[in-house]
Amino acid sequence: MKEKYQVSGMSCSACQSKIEKDLSKLDGIDSVQVSLLNNNMIIDYDDTRINSDQIMKTVKKSGYSAKLAEATKKTKDDNHLQDEVAAMKKRLFISLFFLIPLLYVSMGSMLNFPLPLFLKDINYTLHFGLVQLMLVIPIMFMNRKFFINGISALLKRAPNMDTLIAIGSGAAFLYGIYMIFQIATGFSLGDQQLIMSGRESLYFEAAGAILTFVTIGKYLEEKSKKRTTNALRKLMNLTPKTSFVERDGKTVEIPSDQIILGDIVVARPGSVIPVDGVVIAGTSDIDESLITGEALPVFKQQGDSVISATINKTGSLRFRATNVGSETTIAKIIKVVEETTSKKIPIQKLADQISGVFVPIVIGISLISFVIWLIIGSSFAFALSIAISVLVISCPCALGLATPVAIMVSTGKGAEEGILLKSPETLEVAHKITTIVFDKTGTLTYGTPEVTDTIILSEIETEKFIGIAATLEQYSEHPLAKAIVDYARELKIPLENNTEFMAIPGQGVKAKLDNSFYFAGNLNFISQYVMVPEKTISIQDELASQGKTPIFIASETMLHGIVAFRDKLKPDSLQAIQLLKKSHLEVIMLTGDHYLNALAMQKELMIDKVIAEVKPSEKGEAIAKLQAEGKTVAMVGDGINDAIALMQADVGIAIGAGTDIAIESADIVLMHNSLLDVVKAIALSKKTMRIIKLNLFWAFIYNIVGIPLAAGVFYISLGLKLSPIFASLAMSLSSVSVVLNALRLKLIKIDGGKKL
Repeated sequence: MKEKYQVSGMSCSACQSKIEKDLSKLDGIDSVQVSLLNNNMIIDYDDTRINSDQIMKTVKKSGYSAKLAEATKKTKDDNHLQDEVAAMKKRLFISLFFLIPLLYVSMGSMLNFPLPLFLKDINYTLHFGLVQLMLVIPIMFMNRKFFINGISALLKRAPNMDTLIAIGSGAAFLYGIYMIFQIATGFSLGDQQLIMSGRESLYFEAAGAILTFVTIGKYLEEKSKKRTTNALRKLMNLTPKTSFVERDGKTVEIPSDQIILGDIVVARPGSVIPVDGVVIAGTSDIDESLITGEALPVFKQQGDSVISATINKTGSLRFRATNVGSETTIAKIIKVVEETTSKKIPIQKLADQISGVFVPIVIGISLISFVIWLIIGSSFAFALSIAISVLVISCPCALGLATPVAIMVSTGKGAEEGILLKSPETLEVAHKITTIVFDKTGTLTYGTPEVTDTIILSEIETEKFIGIAATLEQYSEHPLAKAIVDYARELKIPLENNTEFMAIPGQGVKAKLDNSFYFAGNLNFISQYVMVPEKTISIQDELASQGKTPIFIASETMLHGIVAFRDKLKPDSLQAIQLLKKSHLEVIMLTGDHYLNALAMQKELMIDKVIAEVKPSEKGEAIAKLQAEGKTVAMVGDGINDAIALMQADVGIAIGAGTDIAIESADIVLMHNSLLDVVKAIALSKKTMRIIKLNLFWAFIYNIVGIPLAAGVFYISLGLKLSPIFASLAMSLSSVSVVLNALRLKLIKIDGGKKL
């Protein structure tokens, strides 16, 4: 079973790696996905071998806490997050309140700032030190969380970012106290040199600045991270908190999450539809733009379906709930978005592996640097300054956040545009696509063909011919069958009953009418039962060359005629294909239609290549052949007849599936019925991967350059040395810069109007 947990106590990707590593050791755990960004984890496990209590106990042993996340607690969790940010803000302001005078006192003499005599004169050096101690203690107390979490993690042999901060600032604080004793000893012995040495080696300002600057960074990081989840929160808030339902003959208002299957829901004008359902009374116009992309309101009456999170514009409706709770359309959308942001792509897994060993390595580098500088004759204070700088400049957070924040923003951006990414791996594959394969019916076209021609080839009357064709097709689910049945009804031609009906996928149908078998289907199918003259074949070819689909109607003894259909192209099909070709992508149409029909559409849409007369079961093989040629293939289909091809493709894209977003065979689900969303999806993938690579580049470069600089590698040759204060400031800004860079995705327009 799969469960979601809220996790608290994580500060960096080292924490995330520790939890994943410890849980993965448990018997019965199939997969663990811990999200530092969302402070949660999704676990797939065998509940016959392990339970949730054991999982939570393991997390606690690792040094963190976990609890089951329930959908009904989303608001509470949001409030908890708000409280945490507010507490961090309070902590930050109090820290700054004491840090500013601390920096003024400690650095005033160097900068020639005016200072009172008791802080300036060497005879009051002990006062000078004690004032700084009194100013730094409140900062240490307000930021005690770093020490509690950091030392605890160290004792559990799982050091994290808090450990680095705790050791760095703690060492500076303790060394400052030691120096106060040295100053006091200097006064006792009358040793002026010892007093001056102590005065210059107080590190209280470094301890206070490290904690405060890191808190500034964490606060800005949390504020920025909050913006990455805005899209998801908007989705969660689309469902109304309460709804009106009929209970015991009365209309009562209840929480929307208490609606049960079969409830009669009353939707008043201006209200949001809380669950999926079927209208049983009333008429109204519904705004479905969020789900289907349809700009104009859709008229609804008895028997029509309504979708959760859509808006009832005009009249009142009574509808029966058909999908409630986690089964509603909006709930499934939210689930897809949430699960996608919790999963990892291979490039992120590499960064996480590095982060898992990053902190111990940094502590080792800090100790080695400290020892080396002592060996080559530097003062203890100088060596300590180097060691502290190494600790606080190192930033596992930048590495840990580089990928997930970009995925979070990208997934949210996609959801806003009606593009649901079911897996983050899709982002990594989609930007490498070389070939786009389109299904025809329902993808390039509306999938609702209309009758264009009826050609009689026997002495049968036209009305009877149409009646036979419609009677034959009335039990078929094929779009062409529906078109001929609708055509007969428009002409008010009555349909008879048929028996022994049989549909042969991709070929045709047969059934008994008046004790005789009749057949409707393509040329290959009909040729099995009656002879088809060459002249008739040429008629078929002529119709196909016009982009029409011919269906032959025959009895056991003769061919009676042809019904021709034409499916309307979607208005944006040509524009989408042109944009894809402009980006040097090969565009192919894969269809079961007659080859000449496919060629006509190829010419109209300027498609590079067509693969025609392919049965639904053969579409997967066609995709596999393209992949064997070394192509990275995306398949775009309606998610029904194209299921095999969608699964076979490197990226499967289901289009126009707003009310059926759980299509298992697709990697990307496009809620709106527009081919331009295919262009948008690929553009979003390319832009997301650029951001991820840029984030990882800067995160690695920052640490590769920053750690040697802090360790004093460039001090002897260039005189470059980083003080602990500036090291902590740089560390704080690194994480914030990574998050802000990812947030640029929110500002990028993916309107499909430009080259990808």
